[in-house]
Amino acid sequence: MKIVPYRPEYAREIADLFHDAVHGTAGAHYSAEQREAWAPTPPDYAAWALRLTRKKPFVALLGASVAGFIELEADGHIDCLYVHKDHQRSGVASNLYRHLEGTARKNGLRRLYVEASFPARPFFEKKGFTTLQETVVIRNNVKLVHFRMEKTLAGST
Repeated sequence: MKIVPYRPEYAREIADLFHDAVHGTAGAHYSAEQREAWAPTPPDYAAWALRLTRKKPFVALLGASVAGFIELEADGHIDCLYVHKDHQRSGVASNLYRHLEGTARKNGLRRLYVEASFPARPFFEKKGFTTLQETVVIRNNVKLVHFRMEKTLAGST
């Protein structure tokens, strides 16, 4: 597995990965209506291309295929972490997170924070994040429950 900076040729594959991950892994926690509000069918590829150009995620590649992606904003916000449905629980998310945290430390960030979904919450807890509060996000007039979580980066310079 290789972690690389985002390139525009990954946009469509990332949009499909996001859609499939939401619809495939969130089913135990979110209704079909909630998953569709979160990741509409079909994906809006033009909107994803613009978003990804702005966010510049780190991308995990297995061979030439996108296995996952993660986004780090300048203030320490992790906006997205998604793994391809065929690569769940294979270390992709952990490798992406490790790369992100290393980058955050190099950039002098002292804190990371995320609004984690039900399925993502245990992952972030294992990485040392604590839950601050449960939040409700409205997407396309549908309520989604997330968890505001944070982690202090001890020893950051």
